[in-house]
Amino acid sequence: MAERILRRPDVEACTGLSRSTIYAWMARGEFPQPVALGARLVGWRESDIEAWMAAREVKAA
Repeated sequence: MAERILRRPDVEACTGLSRSTIYAWMARGEFPQPVALGARLVGWRESDIEAWMAAREVKAA
């Protein structure tokens, strides 16, 4: 089964982060990098976002 790709609005909705926070954390290496879907189109692997959220839950506990 193909991996689901999330677009930025979906990533914002499931993480609760704003666009600017996502890109700032990506620049610092604290958020998963997107995959290129086209010349000006990117998305994030759902598994990368889920793993990132799970790792943050462990750190917060």
